[in-house]
Amino acid sequence: MPRFFVGSALQSDAVVTLPDEVTRHVQVLRLRPGDTIVLFNGLGGEYSAEILGMERRDTQVRVGPYREFEAEPPYRVTLAQGVAGNDKMDWLIEKAVELGATNFVPLTASRSVVRLSGERAVRRQAHWQRIVQASCEQCGRNRLPDVAPTRDIAAWLGSLPEHPGDGELRLLLSPRADVAFSSLPVEPPSGEVTVLIGPEGGFSEQEEEAALGHGFIAVGLGSRVLRTETAGIAVLAALAARWGGW
Repeated sequence: MPRFFVGSALQSDAVVTLPDEVTRHVQVLRLRPGDTIVLFNGLGGEYSAEILGMERRDTQVRVGPYREFEAEPPYRVTLAQGVAGNDKMDWLIEKAVELGATNFVPLTASRSVVRLSGERAVRRQAHWQRIVQASCEQCGRNRLPDVAPTRDIAAWLGSLPEHPGDGELRLLLSPRADVAFSSLPVEPPSGEVTVLIGPEGGFSEQEEEAALGHGFIAVGLGSRVLRTETAGIAVLAALAARWGGW
């Protein structure tokens, strides 16, 4: 059944007009009055809805029963990712949503190829948030991950508490790490998990030292060096297999 994100409050039996972008999607799918769709607003759960009428720019639906369904893993992972170039970041965010990431923090570092600031950074943030919405529509998640504004790694680390809180786990993926992924706890931690991954050129030794000084544990993923857009997907899939996220 087609699923659509609606960024507003939903209530059973209410008649609502779908946002313009959802109306365009409904038209592309050639849906008709009487067809049933699923709506969610990113705060949890979903509603069935019946299409009542369609015009060129408007689609009206009657919101049906609420379904308390979630597709979230039994842990929360923030992916703090060095911004990748071209369309790599788009692909990475799309797949990371499917694999259960709950938040994204785009980062710039000393070796970053891509530099974002000002209006360009704001546009990219909005673009990535739309990718999150579309990925949630496709994969069945009803809670919308958040994409934070792009920040410099030093400023972002400085905004974190120096020591992780109770049950919190901070992981730095590094080819220089001595700790193997297999040594991580078998059970998911009770608090937030943050996975920190460098840009195409990786983090400098000074940036890695700064991360370690803020409670990150440097973890390796084996003898092969993964590309930045591969590393996040690999570790999210591995955590899902290890911590019951499938």
